[in-house]
Amino acid sequence: MASSSSPQGAAIHGSEVMGGIMLMFLAVLIAPLIDIFSKLAASTIASTEVALFRFLLQSLFMLPFVLWRGALAQISWRQTRFHIIRGGIIALSMICFVTTLRVMEVADAIAIFFVEPMILTILSSIFLKETIGWRRYTACGVGFLGALLIIQPSFNEVGFVALLPVVTAFCIAIFALMTRVLAHREDPWAMQFQTGIWGGLICAVILFFGEGSGSPLFDPSIPDFTAAGHLLGVGIAAAISGILSVYAYRAAPASTLAPLQYFEIVSATLFAWLVFGDFPDAIKWLGISIIMGSGLYIIWRERRFVSRPVSDTSESTLSP
Repeated sequence: MASSSSPQGAAIHGSEVMGGIMLMFLAVLIAPLIDIFSKLAASTIASTEVALFRFLLQSLFMLPFVLWRGALAQISWRQTRFHIIRGGIIALSMICFVTTLRVMEVADAIAIFFVEPMILTILSSIFLKETIGWRRYTACGVGFLGALLIIQPSFNEVGFVALLPVVTAFCIAIFALMTRVLAHREDPWAMQFQTGIWGGLICAVILFFGEGSGSPLFDPSIPDFTAAGHLLGVGIAAAISGILSVYAYRAAPASTLAPLQYFEIVSATLFAWLVFGDFPDAIKWLGISIIMGSGLYIIWRERRFVSRPVSDTSESTLSP
């Protein structure tokens, strides 16, 4: 058997990384379809109901893979309270984002959401005591300014709903922090499956108490044939993009794949233009560019800091 240091081993490793890149590219190409179908479904049914069907269908599509891997046997019930919290956080994030999609353009909402890596960077420095230097803090600030360029005209059009993608980003950042802690103890497939189950159960409870309220967020209704098709599209797109992402991260380092996630803004803009005829204006494109640039810079600084030898600490408190 060839060692990984041999030319043959290096070629195999290189092909695996390239395969991971292609899988992630497909994942971020498909991911905006979740939001396209969510926006279509949310025009006739409650936001929480859209989130519920997303969780349930995604978990249903994942179940064969979970059973095949034997991941159910690896579920740690000792961590159930943390999974319930994660389920509540992800449910809140999805409800907020679907509510945003009811009135905002898809590309705008996704672009604002991409301040999440900046929020995660700041929270990681606070709660996980990760070393974050002035360069990355500055990039976070610049990224938030880019988000304001998109939020400001959207706020004038739809009001405080334009801030909900920031709430979603904050929730996902907290979710990611908890995932980092729990990932060392549990199988990732089991974690993903539990997240969908608990997120769906929490949405179901909200809908139970919201029935008859008349709220476009919480009052459930029986979807017609068209809405059912849109909900099915949400679940299929979420399951496919999620599975592709899992296998992408198994084949290639996260630092290599992370920049590709910003392609989702481009693909979301394309799909939104084809389906709804929406296209960002010059100011919004400027904001999108700033967010993408800031996020990519943060990823680059993190890669450079992580790859630096441990003995090289000359800029460890300032540079990242």
